[in-house]
Amino acid sequence: MANTENKESKPHFFKTVGVEFKKIIWPSRESVLRQSVAVTAVALVVGVMVALFDFLIQYGVNFITQ
Repeated sequence: MANTENKESKPHFFKTVGVEFKKIIWPSRESVLRQSVAVTAVALVVGVMVALFDFLIQYGVNFITQ
């Protein structure tokens, strides 16, 4: 009995997936490019800030211990 229910639900599943897939609003290429550049820039800025803080803390610890 479970097999017949499973076989009947597969076509329904794929039909609903297709319906939901058509509802997706894809971003424009321009939007994706802008957001990618923004994420990369923020990641670089945060990386530089972390490196700077690491250098300052390392300098401070070395200054105190020597």
